[in-house]
Amino acid sequence: MPSIRGLLRSVQVPEFPGLTFHEVRARSALNAVPGDSSMPFPYTINPYRGCSHSCVYCLSGDTRVLMADGTQRPISELRVGDRIIGTEKRESRRHYVTTEVLAHWSTVKPAFRVELADGTEIVASGDHRFLTARGWKHVTGSMGGADQRPNLTTDDTMLGFGRTVTSLDVRADHRRGYLAGLDRTADHLRHEGIHTTRFESSRATGYRKPLSAIGVQTRSAGEASNRDEEILSRTQEALSGSGVDSVLEDPGPASHVRTVRVRGGLREQLRFPHLVDPAIRRKCSVEGAAVRSDADLRVVSVRSLGVEMPMFDITTGTGDFVANGVVSHNCFARRTHEWLEFDSGRDFDTQVVVKTNLVEVLRKELARPSWQREHVALGTNTDPYQRAEGRYRLMPGVIRALADSGTPFSILTKGTLLRRDVPLLTEAAGKVPLGLGISMAIWDDELHQALEPGVPSPRARLDLVRALTDAGLPCGVFLAPVLPGLTDDEESLDAAIGAIAAAGATGITVIPLHLRPGAREWFMAWLARTHPDLVPRYERMYARRAYVSAEYRSWLSARVAPLLTRHGLDRQSGGAARQVDGPLATGVPGDEEVGFPEGSLPTGGLPGVRPPWQQPAPSVEEPAAEQLTLL
Repeated sequence: MPSIRGLLRSVQVPEFPGLTFHEVRARSALNAVPGDSSMPFPYTINPYRGCSHSCVYCLSGDTRVLMADGTQRPISELRVGDRIIGTEKRESRRHYVTTEVLAHWSTVKPAFRVELADGTEIVASGDHRFLTARGWKHVTGSMGGADQRPNLTTDDTMLGFGRTVTSLDVRADHRRGYLAGLDRTADHLRHEGIHTTRFESSRATGYRKPLSAIGVQTRSAGEASNRDEEILSRTQEALSGSGVDSVLEDPGPASHVRTVRVRGGLREQLRFPHLVDPAIRRKCSVEGAAVRSDADLRVVSVRSLGVEMPMFDITTGTGDFVANGVVSHNCFARRTHEWLEFDSGRDFDTQVVVKTNLVEVLRKELARPSWQREHVALGTNTDPYQRAEGRYRLMPGVIRALADSGTPFSILTKGTLLRRDVPLLTEAAGKVPLGLGISMAIWDDELHQALEPGVPSPRARLDLVRALTDAGLPCGVFLAPVLPGLTDDEESLDAAIGAIAAAGATGITVIPLHLRPGAREWFMAWLARTHPDLVPRYERMYARRAYVSAEYRSWLSARVAPLLTRHGLDRQSGGAARQVDGPLATGVPGDEEVGFPEGSLPTGGLPGVRPPWQQPAPSVEEPAAEQLTLL
């Protein structure tokens, strides 16, 4: 990023692998919000541009990914739209299915080599996850502390079929030897300059079906049938020479055709097409097969290579893919953060701009005689408590500067690093009004793992709410998004609202799912694969718009209202968006309709004074039916 204004230096540090921090000298700290904005604050501060909350799960570029046609391709060569193999759970068993690559990106990460008992080797980042018999596991982690997370050990066994072979490099001698018995023979002969005439044989008659192929495949084995004993014998010899186990089966009583059948399950079935690269691919797909194997996929070792390497990852429609023969997790969060109202470009930008002189510039701006001490918001653009804050510690200086100048402020975050500054915030609350807001995207644990990997869990953020309120600080919670048909049942909402109330939250806003362009396509594809019965309902509710229908908002409001009463959260004042009449509104920062839960804005409500040139322009109020009155 050489064009960054005021760039001092760009650094990479061991504690944040894969991230580059661009340290700059900022010219200003306070950002004026446009006068016609619906936000209930006139100024914002963004200590960072870019966000290191990103979920980066990467593999080395030569890792082979299983394609839908049974071939393998290096992950570095994949492109958006490629059809590959993922998995989905059907009742109690997981099956291989065809899916698409939705996104593809690269970075540089410290490399680790994972070795399995069958000889499979995978080079991946420490953050990457693989499916084991005991669930998803990161490559590295620890049993306690900040790095605590499920990680691979020698007690784990991965799921998949393991190592096969590298597809061969097709050369002239291979093409010449591959002519017999294929319906694409003409293409090979034409390559050698030989003219051919195509004809059809074995057409259907009154007593016989047409012969469409001499090879078939069942769920358990690859087969090749023929009457010619020499062809059968040579087929077995070729398989044996390639290390593929096979058996010659006798014909049934009504047939004179014998069959060579490959034994050994899915792994052996795939070794053969990976070895010979057959021209006819329709019989090489594993779609529909169960994820099971007799391969020895026990983890033997996980070792650091001591170097940083180019790494690649993809987003797929199923949330996973097959890498070097084992089931590998992809990163949903790039697209997920779009429909959670976070900018996917920022949230996944590994180039983080750090305003190193922010506190110095802020103090000068706050000391100006013209400063009216209006509400300043942090966290509305990028999260001020992302991982970069752990290194640069800009927020303590920002909090002190605002408090010392008598400026009310608010902070919105999903980062648990905020706990570090609880004593400082308690001190600031004695000087100025302040508000604290915590976002909890998905309450359900299973959906959280599927749609929001890598982000602090709702329960971790619930502990943060408790720490803030135990310190006597206000804290409002955004429970968002509520997914129609998935998390809007009374039991789920009651559990979430009850837990938030028990943590001491001073207010709560419940937000239904928004489907903006880009996020809509990803989410609907995921919904069609995991909950196809809900697709027609979503198409009706979100017909050609990002916001859910007014009817659903009214229904959700009626469902939530008694739950808020039950847990003592119905008597909130909160803060509404400018341009929205009354305190009862809905939305999250960045939306046209915004309702902030009590505690998330400075005590005393909305700012009172703005310079004339920043006064909001007249606008038409939103109709009442479009508002979800939950506060």
